[in-house]
Amino acid sequence: MPGDPVTMMFANAAVQVTPERIAAMKELLGFVDGPIYEQYFIYLKGILSWELGISIQTFPQTVNEVLGNAVGWSLFLAGTAVILAFCIGSLLGIFAAWYRGSKYDAFISPGMMVVQAVPPVVVAMLVLYTFAIGAQWFPSTYAYTAGTIPDWTSWDFYKDIGYHAVLPLFCATIIQIGGFLINMRNNMINLLNEDYITMAKGKGLNENRVIFKYAARNAMLPSVTALSMAIGMAICGQLIIEMVFNYPGLGTVLLNAINARDYQVLQGQLLIMTMFMLFFNFLADILIVALDPRLRKGGK
Repeated sequence: MPGDPVTMMFANAAVQVTPERIAAMKELLGFVDGPIYEQYFIYLKGILSWELGISIQTFPQTVNEVLGNAVGWSLFLAGTAVILAFCIGSLLGIFAAWYRGSKYDAFISPGMMVVQAVPPVVVAMLVLYTFAIGAQWFPSTYAYTAGTIPDWTSWDFYKDIGYHAVLPLFCATIIQIGGFLINMRNNMINLLNEDYITMAKGKGLNENRVIFKYAARNAMLPSVTALSMAIGMAICGQLIIEMVFNYPGLGTVLLNAINARDYQVLQGQLLIMTMFMLFFNFLADILIVALDPRLRKGGK
């Protein structure tokens, strides 16, 4: 991308910027000349010591401070959205499988897949225009009311956070329901042909008992592992939604860092997102072993 980060810092400076001052700022920010391998080892040393450098756009804040302020908001949004999508999608998928071939199944399954196929930016813009700009039912930007001093001991502050999170949370949830629905539907259909389900039906057990205690309980195992993986993917996938609603998460930080050529923040954010993906993939492997006794016994 064109543009030098340090030069952009001094673009609107009221004082005269000398070449010596620019050179000193580059050295402070870690933009040193030298062989590529030497720069790479300096970068690795910074990662191992978790010193990711100084942010250009919010100088003199460090990258750790910038990302630390944003990652909590992204985790809150992604975690809540995935849990809601998992609960709603799994419940819809259970009934879609049980009543497969019905009008309900013919409507809900392809309908949610269509919603899932719509780009998140389109969903976010439509929701923003309809409910924030048009109807003015919800705020259109940020995580709490502008000018509010965060008070984490105040219930009113938490209500304000929840009120501002409604629209971005709705967008992040609705685009994920289809995946959980289809996953649960397919798992349920495979299990409904098992002998123990046929026996439960033949014994005249209550329909809800057969659905939830026998079929859904076993079909839930693959979905639980998909849930842990979805949290990691949601953190990366909801960046556009955060940008649209100016939510103070990693998405907004990413957009600001790109505009400011803040390479230190960009590298740090990509590193954090990679770590989240690896962690939640590892967690999925642990969960499937912990929840499925057949795997603990070597498949016997």
